[in-house]
Amino acid sequence: MAAEGTEELGNTEQLTNPSELYEPEVADLPGTDAKESAERGADGGDTGFTAGGEEEEEGDMPADFQRLWKLTSDNPQDFNSWTDLLQYCEQEGHMRACRQALNAFLLRYPLCYGYWKKFADLERRAGHINKAEEVCERGLKAIPLSVDLWIHYINLLLGTLNMNLPESTQRIRSVFEEAVAAAGWDFHSDRLWDLYAEWEKEQGNLNFMTGVYDRVLRVPTQLYNTHYEKLKAHLTSHQPRDVLSPEEYSKVRNEYKQSQIQAKKERSDISAEEEEERPPGEEEPADNGKDSEEAVQKMRELLMVSLEELYQQNEAEVRKRWNFEESIKRPYFHVKPLDRAQLKAWQSYLDWEIAEAENAAVDAEGAAVEGNEGSKQKCITGHNRVLILFERCLIACALYEEFWNKYVHYLAPHGLEEVRNVYRRACEIHLPYKHSIHLQWASFEEKHGNITEAQRILESLEMTVPGLAAVCLRTVGLERRAGRLDVAEALLKETVEKSKDNPQLHAFYSIKLARFLHKLCKSPSRARTVLQEAIELSPDNGRLYHNLLELEMSGDPRANGGEILQCVAKALAAPLSPKTKILFSQRGLQFAEDFGTTVQSVVSMYEEHQKLLKEHDGKRQAENGSNDDTEKMSKMDDASALTVPQTAPPTMPHVPITTPPPSMMGGDMSGSYGSYGSWYQQQQYGGYGSYQNPWSQYNQYYPPS
Repeated sequence: MAAEGTEELGNTEQLTNPSELYEPEVADLPGTDAKESAERGADGGDTGFTAGGEEEEEGDMPADFQRLWKLTSDNPQDFNSWTDLLQYCEQEGHMRACRQALNAFLLRYPLCYGYWKKFADLERRAGHINKAEEVCERGLKAIPLSVDLWIHYINLLLGTLNMNLPESTQRIRSVFEEAVAAAGWDFHSDRLWDLYAEWEKEQGNLNFMTGVYDRVLRVPTQLYNTHYEKLKAHLTSHQPRDVLSPEEYSKVRNEYKQSQIQAKKERSDISAEEEEERPPGEEEPADNGKDSEEAVQKMRELLMVSLEELYQQNEAEVRKRWNFEESIKRPYFHVKPLDRAQLKAWQSYLDWEIAEAENAAVDAEGAAVEGNEGSKQKCITGHNRVLILFERCLIACALYEEFWNKYVHYLAPHGLEEVRNVYRRACEIHLPYKHSIHLQWASFEEKHGNITEAQRILESLEMTVPGLAAVCLRTVGLERRAGRLDVAEALLKETVEKSKDNPQLHAFYSIKLARFLHKLCKSPSRARTVLQEAIELSPDNGRLYHNLLELEMSGDPRANGGEILQCVAKALAAPLSPKTKILFSQRGLQFAEDFGTTVQSVVSMYEEHQKLLKEHDGKRQAENGSNDDTEKMSKMDDASALTVPQTAPPTMPHVPITTPPPSMMGGDMSGSYGSYGSWYQQQQYGGYGSYQNPWSQYNQYYPPS
């Protein structure tokens, strides 16, 4: 038997794996971080795979081990640091160092099948057969789609088990069945099927060998034609009695007899009465245990007919997928990014396979009324093919969040636990630093009532990627929705205190806390205190003044009028930009007009606003004038050639209002102030008429109530 289960390729072109170190993954792995492993193994102790009663070798670690180990611990995302450490341990041949490094590495990068294989070989060469088997089993739990690792495990068992014992044969066959159940539907699983068939042939079980090839001919694989030719040669080189199971042989033999009877009836017109002339109780002559040459030939022809039909069906499925498979150039895992063409190829393949499964499901619903079980089986097969393709995709695209989200979306109608397992694998193994998918997982758990798990997810993410505002606010929202307002308030207060070193972030959290206290705790005084303290730390932050003004204006304007005007005055005195001050001045003028108790307050605010406009216009004209002098002179020279000078500008010039309203002394004020309400809508203030737009940016910090 070939050591690695090699096979001849026939006339079918094979997609080769360009890497010897990587291979697919399907199942879950314990959610242990590599840094955790580093902490467990920092003293140089073994991190796993200890066999009962065996002593671990003692002694100091190699000279450069601690230095290389520290590099991986400080930056576990640096793949090159890991490979340097593993290469060094392998060169030194230090067993304990190799175990510690490989355990930590494979916790973080479980898709690298080649290192599982190296680990198992390391234990086998050291004489630890049980440990070698445990390594293979752990790797296959992490990567059940890895055909290479299954073959490596089987060859390890074949080389260590006593095959003269019946239980050894049974164990090998059991492992083969596990292998084809896990990886047999992979498009590149041909070597595994061939190894299984050849092993059954070596055991003398020709009918079992037939069963293996019959099963693989129902699976679209790359070398489907090779399996077909091998099965044809197998069936034609042995007696049907030897290569078929008793049930199949009996079925084929009965078909042969029926065909013979029908042929005799057609040739000699034998009547049914003549067939019944045999005395009652007398059966047909017993067989002598051997089929005639004619019977064997006819039974083989019957087998070939059914085999050809099966082959044609499988070939049709392969042809549907061939172009998709050809477009996939890197089906293995690597930390290097995939190009756009590869990502698009996986997306297209998945969309097509999902559409096929959905069509099969629709057909199954229609056939269920008629009691057609075949359509139901096609629906199940279509779903399984989608799952296998997703698992293959999430080997090559394990570091791409969009494919995990696509998998979750597909599995959502099929069961909560399946979705949960996908989230767990994505967040705890492959995407520990991608906060968005963690937040989606937390929302999923909260949606289905698992509040404790949602809290754990958010806490774990905060430890992994500390300081993310989205994580903090999601945690606060989770506690608020759970009715624990005191916990949510405490979290916000703690965050505000921790962010004092970052004024901008401190202002952001202070606004959130103030809004929480005002809207949910019904405590505007506490909210006011929070904003005022934040303003002391960040006096140049316009958002804080804006939120303080909104807080004051949300109350009774007759009672809060003084506080509102005081807030406006404080903003105008702060080191804010002129445009921001103009906006606050407009808000103050609007309030004085709408709710002011004396007209003096209106006039005072109006005059202050005019003063700000003049200052802003003067600065703007000074800045523009110095930059445009040269350009204006050039234009004047060009215009001197014109015979008729241009006397009017194409647009209305800016004419600021400089005359205040008339005195209050005597007379009716209604006529004087009749058009005052629209002062801010005149054309000359078009630049400020849209003062509300700049504040729209606060929606992301301070959503409208």
